[in-house]
Amino acid sequence: MENYKDQINKDKLPCHVAIIMDGNGRWAKERGRPRVYGHKKGADSVRRVVEASAELGIGYLTLYTFSKENWNRSENEVSSLMSLLLSTINTETKTLIKNNVRLLAIGDLENLPKNVYKKLMEAIRITADNTGLNLVLALSYGSRWEIINTVKKISEKVSNKEISVDDIDDNYFSSQLLTTGFPDPELLIRTSGETRISNFLLWQIAYSELFFSPKFWPDYQKEDLYQAIVDFQHRERRFGKTSEQLNSQSDNAQ
Repeated sequence: MENYKDQINKDKLPCHVAIIMDGNGRWAKERGRPRVYGHKKGADSVRRVVEASAELGIGYLTLYTFSKENWNRSENEVSSLMSLLLSTINTETKTLIKNNVRLLAIGDLENLPKNVYKKLMEAIRITADNTGLNLVLALSYGSRWEIINTVKKISEKVSNKEISVDDIDDNYFSSQLLTTGFPDPELLIRTSGETRISNFLLWQIAYSELFFSPKFWPDYQKEDLYQAIVDFQHRERRFGKTSEQLNSQSDNAQ
């Protein structure tokens, strides 16, 4: 098995990695187990990836934990997912503190069950002074919902004459999103072999590098994350420019 960790250039790490953690249900189905079993095993993968990201020195890790659309799943599955989220926050907060990880969350958080919301806010408060990895949970999150809410918020400011229409540009719009203050993801990973974005950080990933893993999320290991980072580091990120322009800029900077 190839060792990807040793191939990583620590000077060229993506500052923000976002992951669509997909495949828990299908992983469980293949084993004749209920979907909830897959979600529980998926929590182990979260632990591995958070640990690996913190060890490498990645600044931000955003995990698509529960989407707005996930509320449409069966009542039993939603209830189980919320219970799992609550127990995970309870058991992992001490580990986050120990490893200097700061917990953050984006989404329609007040739509979460009250006990989950309360425990989440408590964990965010307790870890607020940590200076290592910023772990961002996208909960009850959908990018179209976020963008529409942002448009409404900006429209109200224009209506109240707090800003003018001419003040609105890419930077201003970004500053009004839930991810304000975060760098945009440089690397977006999706597991399970699916190759779609599923309404996740649509504005923020405009220039992200995409990496699709065939593995179901419960099977995802540290080495899989390392592989995605190595692949990222071998790509040329042009942002609309040509290779020649980038090479010229690099030569002028030396």
